[in-house]
Amino acid sequence: MTEFSDLERLAMRRALLIATQGLYSTGENPRVGACFIRDGEIVSEGFHKAPGLPHAEIEAIRAAGSSTLQGSTCVVTLEPCSHVGKTGPCARALIEVGVSRVVVAMVDPNPLVAGQGIQQLKDAGIDVVVGLYRKEAERLNPGFVSRMTKSRPWIWVKSAASLDGKIAMADGESQWITGLDARLDVQRLRARCQALVTGIDTVFADNPRLTVRHEEAGLTLPDGIDASQPLRVILDTRGRLPETGALFEADGPILWVTGSIQDHPLAQSGRIEQWVAPLKNDRIDLHSVMIELANRSINEVLVEAGPRLIGQYISEGLVDRGVLYLAPKLLGQAARSLYDIAPAQLADAPEIFIEEIRGVGEDLRLDWTLRTRA
Repeated sequence: MTEFSDLERLAMRRALLIATQGLYSTGENPRVGACFIRDGEIVSEGFHKAPGLPHAEIEAIRAAGSSTLQGSTCVVTLEPCSHVGKTGPCARALIEVGVSRVVVAMVDPNPLVAGQGIQQLKDAGIDVVVGLYRKEAERLNPGFVSRMTKSRPWIWVKSAASLDGKIAMADGESQWITGLDARLDVQRLRARCQALVTGIDTVFADNPRLTVRHEEAGLTLPDGIDASQPLRVILDTRGRLPETGALFEADGPILWVTGSIQDHPLAQSGRIEQWVAPLKNDRIDLHSVMIELANRSINEVLVEAGPRLIGQYISEGLVDRGVLYLAPKLLGQAARSLYDIAPAQLADAPEIFIEEIRGVGEDLRLDWTLRTRA
């Protein structure tokens, strides 16, 4: 087993912590933190802020200022890149500043890197060790890992219900089942995702904006980084999207997914983009939509929809993490139920694992995963 010093462990925990400062801003890129250590202390640190800006290692090198990093150890949450993208290769930069050791949490799942950065460092005579807090580093970037290894984003599914599992009264009234704290928590969940997915039925029922209210939710972005809105994806098999509504009043891109070519004034004007998806059982093929979003460099997706669409995601195993907010209310048997799934018998019922339960204001938040995922 590889031995790591106490200082290396401390520095990696610090690197993981500062990497979270990019939680809402790194977009298609991974969230990465880096620290340089020498003479028994952390001498410099940095994290990746946003696409097109320096990677964490470069930020930490610049933060060192005039201090020499010759002979230091770089502790970084993700393998240093070896290719030229929007920025230069970090492995080469580490070689040039003269580090003697690099401690890496996880190998980069990107095929353009995938061990090549580590090998480049080793070829330069640098001691490289991998695996310190690997699981924590992977949890920091579930979407990037999923997109690189499964060719689809990490899929969050959010729901809100009363304690008896109802999402709305019989007449459709549903605002608001949960309290303010839970609704602000949803804003944080939206902000970490690059796309929000809903169905046309939800558009008609709720007239949603589907935007992130950064200031209201108290979301902090790195200095110099402007807030941006996720891509809003509307699944609309038969092209029923209205021409007006809150969706179009809010800034941000909209992808209109239909089952066939449809005319729409907002598509003609360029306000929305239409993408025609293949059908499966006369419904939009969700797998193809997720692959398309991955092709658009989207790492994390949040599905906020009605019971029918969410039921389809569950039935097809397309839930990586479910988030259910339970309000201390009882809506009764006439109210509308949570998920539209219909297992023929108990043995066919989807099984879940509850990962976490915590209070959010007066409500409960349950995080769950499917025992079998696509």
